[in-house]
Amino acid sequence: MIFDSHAHYDDAAFDGDREQLLMSLRGAGIGTVVNVGASMASTRTTLALAEKYPFVYAAVGVHPSETAELDEEGMAWLEEMCARPKTVAVGEIGLDYHWDEPERAVQQHWFRRQLRLAGKVGLPVIIHSRDAAQDTLNIVREENADEAGGVIHCFSYGAEMAREYLNMGFYLGIGGVLTFKNAKKLKEVVAYMPMDRLLLETDCPYMAPSPHRGERNSSLYLPLVAEAVSRIRGISEEEVIAAAEENARRLFRIA
Repeated sequence: MIFDSHAHYDDAAFDGDREQLLMSLRGAGIGTVVNVGASMASTRTTLALAEKYPFVYAAVGVHPSETAELDEEGMAWLEEMCARPKTVAVGEIGLDYHWDEPERAVQQHWFRRQLRLAGKVGLPVIIHSRDAAQDTLNIVREENADEAGGVIHCFSYGAEMAREYLNMGFYLGIGGVLTFKNAKKLKEVVAYMPMDRLLLETDCPYMAPSPHRGERNSSLYLPLVAEAVSRIRGISEEEVIAAAEENARRLFRIA
């Protein structure tokens, strides 16, 4: 069964048909979903989804673009939420320099704090890094984040940066971008990386694969990503799906 390691089904894009869509996943070969918090509010709705649906698990955390809302009280609450039975990761956390707000020092501070939280509670991390390759890597190293382990979500850098994370034992999240015509670097990474470090993800409702680029994404489109990986690696789609599921279960400690 396909394991979607990064989704946002609490997003307003699913308000019209969330129940119907989630209940259709198993019949389409989607067995497990990790829904990922991106703010304090979306962490709450993520936890609610995990409580409602047996096949949905939760990651709790604040996306770099939302870190201006964080304070020590918020961190204390996130730590409490890490103890929930279906919380499997701290995320998504990291750095996003594509936008000017919040300022980089704020992003970096709360990235470090959330990495330390993951280390304290013994959960892996889901890391977002956009236009911030070197700073992300430096902070991950300085905070010894490899001890908790985790995944670099929606991996978007080249093979050299991939090597740095793979050498630390991190997984790489591969999604719809792999199917884009201009995804040369990512295709090189997928050809290079070991299969036991690959996770399949949607980031839905964002990043739908071709030929659905620009549409609302969902786990139903993940076979297109598995197909792209299979072509690059010269193995069957079934092998890709099985490896990615095994990897995700290992990382998130889901039996």
